[in-house]
Amino acid sequence: MSIRVVVADDQELVRAGFAMILDAQPDIEVVAEVGDGAAAVAAVRELRPDVVLLDVRMPGVNGIEAAREVSAETKVLMLTTFDVDEYVFDALRAGASGFLLKDVRRDDLAHAVRVVAAGESLLAPSVTRKLIARFTAGPVTDRPEVRVPALTAREQETLALIARGLSNAEIARAMVVTEHTVKTHVSNVLSKLGLRDRVQAVIAAYEYGLVLPGAR
Repeated sequence: MSIRVVVADDQELVRAGFAMILDAQPDIEVVAEVGDGAAAVAAVRELRPDVVLLDVRMPGVNGIEAAREVSAETKVLMLTTFDVDEYVFDALRAGASGFLLKDVRRDDLAHAVRVVAAGESLLAPSVTRKLIARFTAGPVTDRPEVRVPALTAREQETLALIARGLSNAEIARAMVVTEHTVKTHVSNVLSKLGLRDRVQAVIAAYEYGLVLPGAR
């Protein structure tokens, strides 16, 4: 079954270029191309795609507002021209699973769509790691005195390690447990806090004050 995608960007050439690249993939189908956020929301609700690509800056309803409207219905990838956009944090909080720069390579574009469609986040790929690193610049400082009421002590420890960008295998080594146990902790963290993926978990860790960026 093909991954169904909506592409939303107010620049026609950019929009058409992304659509052409994705449509050329044997497992991806672009079901709509739209030029603003309102049209993107309407397309998502009518066509029920697996993934929607949203430009951060669009006339009328922008990408962040559109993401907030549809992130519960489909996976969201944000498109941005710059390495760091002033709206990145708001977009992640609105439910975006990751970011793509508009100069992304075609193979990376297709890979990102597949990763997000599979229910994973884009925390690991370099572009999202770079963006999040700008918000969490400097070494991370744990805040052991902070408690997240919904979580057990081990789940809170897992959340803090996710915020460091550690993989499940790395978390398992740090906590001296199996990867299966880590997967259970991660699943519980996401479920209890109502989070979609690890990207949102990073944001939650900072919002709760569980971890803080250290001095530059």
